[in-house]
Amino acid sequence: MADEKDQKKEAKAVDPEKAAKAAAAKAAKKAKGRKEEVKKAGFEANIEEGLEAKPARLRVRYRQEIVPALMKEFGCKNPNQVPKLEKIVLNMGLGDALANNKILESAVDQISAIVGQKPVVTRARKSIANFKLRQGQAIGVMATLRNERMYEFLDRLINVALPRVRDFKGVSTKAFDGRGNYTMGVREQIIFPEINYDQIEKVKGLNISIVTTAGSDERGLALLKQFGMPFRQ
Repeated sequence: MADEKDQKKEAKAVDPEKAAKAAAAKAAKKAKGRKEEVKKAGFEANIEEGLEAKPARLRVRYRQEIVPALMKEFGCKNPNQVPKLEKIVLNMGLGDALANNKILESAVDQISAIVGQKPVVTRARKSIANFKLRQGQAIGVMATLRNERMYEFLDRLINVALPRVRDFKGVSTKAFDGRGNYTMGVREQIIFPEINYDQIEKVKGLNISIVTTAGSDERGLALLKQFGMPFRQ
């Protein structure tokens, strides 16, 4: 009986070599899973590391240069009276997504790469028979940026993306809504360097809305000019 028990214990004993191989395989699988998560999230991980390292360049410039300049221009006595950025909203409409769901998936990945966060899928509020549209169907993606991500995106938009537009002559000064908020359209998402042109199935446009606390178009225009927005002369 004692010999049988010893044999069973030896059988249950773990081979050190096999245990080491199993641990290595488990670690490799876990590392692969992390790589897939980072790849799926686009540049979100890198952006998070950058945000933790130092504040956005435009945010520092706003506090040190733009606020004093606008206080002098508008005659403000309190820095809190100076207009500031509140949020930036990106919206991409996808009418073709009704017939092809892959277009929606690619749009989500592209917006994620551009802004560094996962966008929200927008859905139809009501059914329209002429457009073969039913209530609740996915028809676009939207992302709202605030704080550091907002300043980082505006910096890349002004200094990297817009100069890549073909025959670019500046953005219009007539796209304000009367309250200092500015909306512009981008015809091709490939102007953003985060987009891999070889993986694009179809060129899509998007709207970019810059929401401010200006309250008037004059103040909103002055604020965006200070940030370096290339308005058409």
